[in-house]
Amino acid sequence: MNIYSGHSIVISPIGNFDAEIAESVEKGISRIFGFPARILPVLENVGFAFDSGRNQFYSTSILEKLESCAPSFALKVLAITDVDLFIPILTHVYGEAQLGGRTCIVSTYRLKDSFLSARINDSYIQRIVKEAIHELGHTFSLRHCREHTCIMHYCRTELDVDRKSDQLCRYCKILLEDEIKKIGSSPN
Repeated sequence: MNIYSGHSIVISPIGNFDAEIAESVEKGISRIFGFPARILPVLENVGFAFDSGRNQFYSTSILEKLESCAPSFALKVLAITDVDLFIPILTHVYGEAQLGGRTCIVSTYRLKDSFLSARINDSYIQRIVKEAIHELGHTFSLRHCREHTCIMHYCRTELDVDRKSDQLCRYCKILLEDEIKKIGSSPN
């Protein structure tokens, strides 16, 4: 895919993240989307989105705030957090995105194995990368895919995330290429 000058994807860690995680997400994004990615904190914390009744953070509120704080040069902004996210109709989410929009968020909170120690391992990093690409895919207007191996397939558990590949299926790849062509032909 072509890289369009002036367009970059911002990865915004919220809180402290191991450099290996951010770098792996950055490489995955560049590989799938073809745009340069840069790591740049946009939000310091997400305390404003805490719901005491659920003891979780409302991801839609975070997306709205992220949109209002996004740097002007950012084509898309991906926030990564370690807090437990929700939307009202689900008990939890790994992430959320504005379909065809500019911002998305991924949480690492539920991507760890229950037995996983404090150390970072490859499967944990791969889950984060897959979900980051998945949520960014939504910002490029990609919807959930029926193909179980496609990175755009909806996952209910971390094992579902493990089973899908880190690639788009042929159909989703064509849809993404069409969206990227639209960006390249826009007057911005």
